[in-house]
Amino acid sequence: MDEKTYAGLSAVAVAGAVARRETAAAEVVEAALGRIARLEPSLRAFREVWADEARARAREVDRRVAAGERLPLAGVPIGVKGVSGIRSEPARRLLAAGCVAVGATSVPGPGTEWQTWGLGAGGRTANPWRPDRSPGGSSAGSAVAVAAGTVPVATGTDGAGSVRIPAAWCGVLGLKLTNGALPTADRSGLAAPGVLARCAADLAAYLECVLGVPAREPAPGGPGEPVAAVWSPDLGFAESEPEVVRVARAAVDRLAAAGVLRPAPSGTGGGLLDPGPAWLALRSPGAAREAAERTRAENDGRLGSLFAGAELLATPATPNRPHGHDGPGDRYSTALTWAFNLSGHPALSLPAGFTADGCPVGLQLVAGRGEEALLVRVARAAEDVGRAVPVWEERRGR
Repeated sequence: MDEKTYAGLSAVAVAGAVARRETAAAEVVEAALGRIARLEPSLRAFREVWADEARARAREVDRRVAAGERLPLAGVPIGVKGVSGIRSEPARRLLAAGCVAVGATSVPGPGTEWQTWGLGAGGRTANPWRPDRSPGGSSAGSAVAVAAGTVPVATGTDGAGSVRIPAAWCGVLGLKLTNGALPTADRSGLAAPGVLARCAADLAAYLECVLGVPAREPAPGGPGEPVAAVWSPDLGFAESEPEVVRVARAAVDRLAAAGVLRPAPSGTGGGLLDPGPAWLALRSPGAAREAAERTRAENDGRLGSLFAGAELLATPATPNRPHGHDGPGDRYSTALTWAFNLSGHPALSLPAGFTADGCPVGLQLVAGRGEEALLVRVARAAEDVGRAVPVWEERRGR
């Protein structure tokens, strides 16, 4: 398999080809490793590349497929977030489904006070669309690896937006699961596993293999009934950049025009209390928790009322475009994401378009707890409205 063909394949397409023995897992992994070797000097998306282990694992997958074993994600190369990510529950379940881990993706370097960047083996991780900007974080390398087509799927964790922010800034899909759906090492309960991918079918495959929950398919011949959604540019408190809001809102309008979304009944709210102080208090040992729990309870009540009249809440994924590598400045990139770590709701960043200066923008869709399948269904319908998420290198014309 040549590298360019590999880069354009979804995880589902790779697994199907390996299962039908049209190609071998070993060939797919060689293509992935070749692409990583070529792009890593400029992108630095990986902390470690496990070439020997990946080749051995691919040969094992090929033996099992030849013996008649059904592996739903046979031979799919994946990146895992950070060196310890291979031990996470989602990674273990993906490996059991036949995936091949090719390396540990970059995360923020040691000692940093801000998390929206990454440090690969060769230096700081570059945003593939704008190398002078951060790719977001903390699942930085996972988002870059998926955007550049070195892997079709990569794992992440999301404690304040750490899957959704890099997904938005790298122009890929990023899904945060419902808090508590799978175990994590985070004692605060604010972090949840997540996944980064380029197509909704791969999100659906992740849900089936990791959660055992099949994603709901759209009705034959169309997207099905429009989904009632509430739009909020700022959740009532964030200082969102006007151009970022315009790009995200335009994506909502396209989905509404195509019959994927419809406005929720009037009176369904979208404003919350600023969750920032509460999130920070809950993550700080010894901090007073009473005010934080009051904020959580108030926002839970408001979200409960919202989801009684709507199926989705739509916002920009971040209030800002990607910042430079020298730090985030005064604006919290997490302003629109961490409310849903506090509440536990699943949330998806969906590619919405680009700002005039070439920065990707994400549309955040939030659903009721346990409704990941609804988010995937809407992502699938959004792909039918527009073309699929492009592989970065092809979009740049290389």
